Amino acid sequence: MYQVIGSPRTRSMRVYWALEEMGLDYEINTTPPRTDEVRAHNPSGKVPCLIVDGEAIIDSVAIVQFLADKHSQLTFPAGTVKRAQQDSFTQFCCDEVDGSLWMAAKNSFIHPEDMRVPAIKPTAKYEFANAMTTLETRLGDNEFVMGDTFTVPDLLLGHCANWAVGAKFDLPDGKVGEYFKRVTARPAYQRAKEKTGY
Repeated sequence: MYQVIGSPRTRSMRVYWALEEMGLDYEINTTPPRTDEVRAHNPSGKVPCLIVDGEAIIDSVAIVQFLADKHSQLTFPAGTVKRAQQDSFTQFCCDEVDGSLWMAAKNSFIHPEDMRVPAIKPTAKYEFANAMTTLETRLGDNEFVMGDTFTVPDLLLGHCANWAVGAKFDLPDGKVGEYFKRVTARPAYQRAKEKTGY
């Protein structure tokens, strides 16, 4: 059984969601970030941490891709062109979508107050909007980013969509808006929310 350390109101929700998608057993440990328990596994104090056979894996993207590879779900095989294209979407999400949301969060409540730059938030929203335009083009008429197969980057993008709503970023209408509705309506995501009290 896997143990996930991390509050669901963080990127830990990505791991809970992935475990539900794959039908895997797991324990929930909702310890918040920057606690001694978390720092014992991750010196930065960030969550999530996944405990596997007494060892910790840190970083939500690394954890979700590890689970996908290990259980041959939500992913194309390593070394294939399809996997490279999938990884490209994952990197796009990390750099362009998550990156702008994280920039706004750090300057809203993460950094010490005297280090925050609230004036950066409109720039973060601008970058997010640009990323949504790019996503619309890359998505095209596909059901998911890789066509008709739900994969790791769909899960990451869906998590970012809900994060964006909470951060008061504008989600687009049209194809991208419908895509986000499809992804976040998945039963596995709803189960993860219910089990973790999100």
